[in-house]
Amino acid sequence: MTEHREEEAGPADARPRRRPVRLGILALVIAVPVGGLVWLFQDELFEPFGDVRACDGSETPLPAVIAPGGAALPDDASDVHYVTRKGRAQVSFLSSRIPDYLHRAGLLADDGPLVGGRNGTKYGLGDGEPELPQGLCGSPLRGPLWSYANDSVDVLVERSTVAPDRFPSPARALVTYTLP
Repeated sequence: MTEHREEEAGPADARPRRRPVRLGILALVIAVPVGGLVWLFQDELFEPFGDVRACDGSETPLPAVIAPGGAALPDDASDVHYVTRKGRAQVSFLSSRIPDYLHRAGLLADDGPLVGGRNGTKYGLGDGEPELPQGLCGSPLRGPLWSYANDSVDVLVERSTVAPDRFPSPARALVTYTLP
């Protein structure tokens, strides 16, 4: 009789062992598609406002076409990042069309020099020194820099280290302006 009871107890002990294996397989079947969806939509899930250009801490989203001072960023603008706080926005971008942007923003006269001009001044940053305002993500500007300003917008632009009266191509710019 004892032997018969041990045989009956054997298969009953095997069932609980199968349950963790089945739960593990089920968890894997669920985790793979969920992980894939999180990876696919990570920018929308984790970036502020679902905008990959927005840096952490931004308070307000910017429109698809960023136009500080009424002049849209150049068509070839890349590596665009921004931070918004306390009614102001700071936008960093890389472009080979910086002179065109400065003309459209009213910071350069059509017949004036690129570096300097009526609103431009040297910015106190040495060659190769980085400049990235607190809260702004992305790549920093590298000195030497030139600063342009009018009533509606302030722009810092990288200057060429070889030809100080020119911009490198592409050049990084940092635009600061008050939000409407």
